Amino acid sequence: MYKIKTLNKISPVGLKKFDENYSFTEDIDEAQGILVRSYNMLDMEFSDNLLAIARAGAGVNNIPLDKCSEKGIVVFNTPGANANAVKELVIGSLIADARNLHQAMVWVESLVGESDAASIVEKNKSRFAGKELKGKTMCVIGLGAIGVIVANAAEALGMKVVGYAPFMTVSAAHDMSNTIPFVTDVNSVLKRSDYVTIHVPANADTAAMVNEEFISQMKKGSTLVNFSRDKLVDEKAVVDALESGKLRRYITDFPTPKILGTKKVMIIPHLGASTEEAEENCACAAADTMTEYIQTGNIINSVNFPACDLGPFIPGNSISRICILNRNISGMLGIITGKLASMNVNIARMINKSNGRFACTMIDADSDLDEAFIKEHFIQNPGILSVRVIK
Repeated sequence: MYKIKTLNKISPVGLKKFDENYSFTEDIDEAQGILVRSYNMLDMEFSDNLLAIARAGAGVNNIPLDKCSEKGIVVFNTPGANANAVKELVIGSLIADARNLHQAMVWVESLVGESDAASIVEKNKSRFAGKELKGKTMCVIGLGAIGVIVANAAEALGMKVVGYAPFMTVSAAHDMSNTIPFVTDVNSVLKRSDYVTIHVPANADTAAMVNEEFISQMKKGSTLVNFSRDKLVDEKAVVDALESGKLRRYITDFPTPKILGTKKVMIIPHLGASTEEAEENCACAAADTMTEYIQTGNIINSVNFPACDLGPFIPGNSISRICILNRNISGMLGIITGKLASMNVNIARMINKSNGRFACTMIDADSDLDEAFIKEHFIQNPGILSVRVIK
């Protein structure tokens, strides 16, 4: 029986994915798996029982990836599961901003009790006249699951869309409209874009990527849209640009002390993925990747270890699956196979994958192996992070 700990409220639809082989626990130290959304795990310590953490969402900046990697804990996310929810809110926010809907609706609410409200509205509605999105140019920075469908939706509204990313995956190229151009030099697009929307992960490389220099390349009077993470933006640079008129508006899903109360900012209380459908999709995807890893060792959508799939594993057929997570250093695969040979373990199938820093090796052995015996021969090697045997 495997133990699962939840650190946030997880959709019951996703929790139903765990069958009779699993139970939920309040004791985090006995858990083999943790399901999390936005709970801050950065200062947490993890027991040796923990095999995996699954984030029901895309961002993993609340999870200590380096610490997890060093302990051989696989961290998963659910890219694309909440993409449609974010896309709809991005498009809705663009329309609300272009048509001054928030200001207009607040003003209308102030007319409560006015007997001639209708005539007052007709006399004053021109104060809230807006613009149309059709014909405006949008630069979409980041062409992952969300960026691609935001680009497609904006084009469907009649906007002139240009996509930018350091590289483009085959999946993104397949999903994005073939009439949307893709560039690798963002500055040339910033100069002519009325809207710039960012959809990239938050990490050391992207921290404060929207800074004073970035904004200086943008078109005067343009709008910056951020539904990814607040850490992508140098907020002081944005506030200065709003005050100078360089930026017309900053639309963000992340309220922070630096921007709360700032004029020309449209702040949404982190609602990007807050739909019933998105929460269900994310919970189901997180549960699926976690159970697949725990029961078969196969890794899908991990953010710290490489994708690695040796295929289905059916226990009880006198076959054992050895799952090894290790540092990607020269000669390690030879060490692993050599040790198994010295233990008279016959390798029926094997796969080895790396992501540059770490590697995963999975081996199907045609014998019933004892996990403690296998660990004893491997765990002393400083290049080995974790070893387990599934049978």
